[in-house]
Amino acid sequence: MTGPRRIRLIDAGMLSPVRSQSIYHGLARARTEQSPDTIVLATPAEPYVSIGFHQDVERELDVSYCEREGLPIVRREVGGGAVYLDSDQLFVQWIMNPRNLPVRVEQRFALFARPLVDTYHEVGVDARFRPVNDIHVDGKKIGGTGAGHVGNAEVLVGNFLFDFDTERMARIVNAPSAAFRDAVRDHLACYITTLAREVVDPPDPSTVAGLYRNHCEHVLEAELFEAQPTADEMREIEAVDARFLDTSFVHRPGGLVRPGVKIHEDVWVHYNDYES
Repeated sequence: MTGPRRIRLIDAGMLSPVRSQSIYHGLARARTEQSPDTIVLATPAEPYVSIGFHQDVERELDVSYCEREGLPIVRREVGGGAVYLDSDQLFVQWIMNPRNLPVRVEQRFALFARPLVDTYHEVGVDARFRPVNDIHVDGKKIGGTGAGHVGNAEVLVGNFLFDFDTERMARIVNAPSAAFRDAVRDHLACYITTLAREVVDPPDPSTVAGLYRNHCEHVLEAELFEAQPTADEMREIEAVDARFLDTSFVHRPGGLVRPGVKIHEDVWVHYNDYES
């Protein structure tokens, strides 16, 4: 008689900006049929900007501002838009055997969101999954999720948002005008929320991590066991580090042209230039 499914939990703690992204990419690329399904918890030690795989850095970001502020730019290999990331966020990263996830991507997002939502509920936040891949509280976004096929694994990524610097997020955007940037900042303030805004006495990250672990075990009907990456996985993670630090990869031309700045699934800020 077999026991419950076992999933490895890697509590990576504070990581450099690049490593906070390369860890799940490296684990995915190193995955074999003998590798356990893995959940990573990590927090970036310093602020940085992450952009989606198909984005163009110069089109999306105010690169000069990022350089002046010492904000590294890290291109990930999953989709989505540019985002400001810092130590007020707890990253959640799933690296899974494709056979152990639902076939349809919308079902994968719904499964991934369940322990996030359940954890928010336990700390007093009335969060709800908003298809396709957002988590909302009364119409405000408290988390987004991303997915992609990386190496030999299916990857799902998201975060717990303890606080969020909307001013800095608005500054990293390559805005066509000051008014556009102001609109981005104002919409972020209106339509993004955090644990700090929703809870009088927000829990600390270690508490949230513990609750999240319990909810993952329940939702996935699994036993989580703590372990660290193997030597082979570390070699792959370090190889991804080197790639992500290569400026030619960071600044590779991107084909994705977004119609504006996405605040959440229902809210965008657009720019039109016309004569009257």
